[in-house]
Amino acid sequence: MKLTVLIIGCGDIGITLGRELIAEGHRVVGVRRNIAALKNTGIEPLKLDLNELEEAGASALPQADYVIYSVSADRFEESAYQSAYPDGLKNVLSVMEQHDKPPRRVFFVSSTSVYGQQEGEEVNEDSPIGPTSFSGKLMYEAEQTLLNHPLPGTVVRFSGIYGPGRDRLIHQVAEGRLAAVTPVIYSNRIHRDDCTGILAHLIRCQEKGQPIADLYLGSDCEPVTLHNVMAWIAKQLKVESTDTMQSPLRRRASKRCNNQRILETGYEFSYPSYREGYAQILKEGGFLEVQKA
Repeated sequence: MKLTVLIIGCGDIGITLGRELIAEGHRVVGVRRNIAALKNTGIEPLKLDLNELEEAGASALPQADYVIYSVSADRFEESAYQSAYPDGLKNVLSVMEQHDKPPRRVFFVSSTSVYGQQEGEEVNEDSPIGPTSFSGKLMYEAEQTLLNHPLPGTVVRFSGIYGPGRDRLIHQVAEGRLAAVTPVIYSNRIHRDDCTGILAHLIRCQEKGQPIADLYLGSDCEPVTLHNVMAWIAKQLKVESTDTMQSPLRRRASKRCNNQRILETGYEFSYPSYREGYAQILKEGGFLEVQKA
């Protein structure tokens, strides 16, 4: 059955997800302030600033079977995060609940930044959260906004997203930089295509009548130290480290994400570890050819 999926904040993840859903025969509407990026994607563009929704009625957003809220703050400031996450999501929910036929489920793309563990502890959906930054706190506030709302909602906490165009780590390694062995900092990662794969998979699960949880942790199957990830990339690029990256004075979070709950839904990762994911980026991004030259 053809579904209508509304993607709020239709950026890299939204466009990739939209194309996947369109290929399955669904209708996708993408909301952005600047819709130029949606040209030739097959996604129906809707130019809109979420701040303008507060005074708008039900007609401000189209009726949809599913809503994906995947907004990014336009700058790393508390006011920008407040606007993008708790406030923006509240505005969208306020509009969607006015529709004669409300969405079957709203998905909020969140982050593992809501966890505050620093000693390499394993975390899952039931682990205590403890964000120390304003970004993590406001992300958690947005999660609660959805989960406490009458509309059915699911939060997906993605860990460090990488993929095409998200190759900063590769460039750092290519410059001869490598994370220190100690202190041990765990790096949890997920390829962009698995982010979109999980969201599409959860929509399919609900359409099949499979129960959907209100929270999933989206991370690949192998938590690993940042040093080991960079050392592996260096080996592929055949470069030697000439500079050790110093750890920040304020210790960063260090945890190991357990993805068992999403695996139990039947989802199969396209890139189960950083090796498969970065191998794809290195090959398709031309990094290996550059090293040969």
